[in-house]
Amino acid sequence: MSYRIDAIDKQIVAQLQADGRAPCVEIARRIGHVTERVVRHRIKRMVNQGILVVSAVISPAAIGHPIRADVWVETEASATAEVAAALSRLDVVNYLAYSTGERNISLQVCAPDIPSLHYQVAELIGKLPGVRRTTVSVIPVVLKDIHQWNFPGAAVEK
Repeated sequence: MSYRIDAIDKQIVAQLQADGRAPCVEIARRIGHVTERVVRHRIKRMVNQGILVVSAVISPAAIGHPIRADVWVETEASATAEVAAALSRLDVVNYLAYSTGERNISLQVCAPDIPSLHYQVAELIGKLPGVRRTTVSVIPVVLKDIHQWNFPGAAVEK
């Protein structure tokens, strides 16, 4: 059974995005027309159905890794899965996905400086068996990140 997202759920998620540690009673007070019990129940239901994930998000810049870059990896056709598995084990990789088009894998890394970024891409990623080529794009400014993403309008029941 799929869970229908409504305006109350959207408000609850917005409150959690603003302060992930806000107690349910405070969220209910801010929304104004729901009880703490309703908020707690809805959060639990969204978590149980995989709609909402409660987790800690590390700020790379705050821990000395202000350089963020998107990296696309072209692999040998037979090596894509093995390369992806090896990339997933690298602690410098904070996002990893298969992609379509000219490149087989898309990932994101964070680094303390440009020489470290170069080392990550050239040595750690580029020399993995099965990697043909990498393309790097440094991200100068992040305008919106996954933890700021909200329900698309069509996903919310009126």
